[in-house]
Amino acid sequence: MTLDKNAKIYVAGHRGLVGSAIWKNLEGRGYHNLVGRTHSELDLTDQLAVRKFFDEERPEAVVLAAAFVGGIMANSLYRADFIMQNMKIQCNVISEAYAHGVQKLLFLGSTCIYPKNAPQPMHEDALLTSPLEYTNEEYAIAKIAGLKMCESYNLQYGTNYIAVMPTNLYGPNDNFHLENSHVMPAMMRKVYLAKLIHEGDWQAIGRDMDVRPVEGITGKSSREEILGVLAKYGIGDNKVTLWGTGKPLREFLWSEDMADASVHVLLNVDFKDIIGIEKYSSVFYGATADGAVDRNNSAGRGGAIPSLGEIRNCHINVGTGKELTIRELSELVAKATGFEGTIEFDASKPDGTPRKLIDVSKLHSLGWTHKVEIDEGVRLLFEWYKDSIKG
Repeated sequence: MTLDKNAKIYVAGHRGLVGSAIWKNLEGRGYHNLVGRTHSELDLTDQLAVRKFFDEERPEAVVLAAAFVGGIMANSLYRADFIMQNMKIQCNVISEAYAHGVQKLLFLGSTCIYPKNAPQPMHEDALLTSPLEYTNEEYAIAKIAGLKMCESYNLQYGTNYIAVMPTNLYGPNDNFHLENSHVMPAMMRKVYLAKLIHEGDWQAIGRDMDVRPVEGITGKSSREEILGVLAKYGIGDNKVTLWGTGKPLREFLWSEDMADASVHVLLNVDFKDIIGIEKYSSVFYGATADGAVDRNNSAGRGGAIPSLGEIRNCHINVGTGKELTIRELSELVAKATGFEGTIEFDASKPDGTPRKLIDVSKLHSLGWTHKVEIDEGVRLLFEWYKDSIKG
């Protein structure tokens, strides 16, 4: 299915790390009829508000990049929020997209959907084969539900909803708030602040704390208050303490690469391309005289066509297929920031999943590969971060 350049596309989460990059990528390709709403303008957990939005805007395509996210600490503290908020967002947007005849929907998940001890690299077929990592179980279950919603709507109603599962993302507009950020931006901010403390650059520290206060402490707070709250997060004078052993292996994808992959899939990949069935809609449901899907034909609902067998794991992994340890990442961050102090690891804190490398062969077969390598990406992220706190 081809989206016309004038098609109205709703990007849910358009101010976030990936959503903002997808918006920019779409504009770069000539798609300017884009719709976005901030959280204050539209609460996606409010079913009636979401319905009203779809009634008024009638988008032809939807990118669902909005989510309630965070790192190990946030996942541990807010378990109920992580499952409930994400389920509400997904149920509201996907159901209203269907009710309003959206032609194409792209759902963004996460590779945390895979079992803790899944064979590496993790292929799409590893989904639901063994237990999840406990520290992000609720978020993973919500995202699994989202991809299953897309898959199930396609099988029951002949829709064209595709789920992509990105690996760890980083890039412009990343979240550097210490209370709920992911590993790379948190590490980068900690290292940079430790460097600034050692240099006695309180003007820069103040700007940083004003832009992103920590537990209510800003640049206007006393030095003692600032040092005290930063110490709680392992930040000292030329010294940083990070959670875990530093041994876990992680894969990272530049957010603008993720955006490019997402838009590539949105514009060029249909559900039939993933499951390998030409004109699957007519196979499942038959078609009307003008070729449209007949959604009243229930003969093929639930994928119940014996000749096709079971159809599952239709999501697409998005990543680089390359990995490094958290310790190696800390060395890249130290190099990018010019940090020459000490980085220690607190092995009493959780590591999370030991390894999270994904198999990206399906993505490559659909015509996309990444461009930004990790060393360049870390340098680019630090440049963006410094620009965000300039006076």
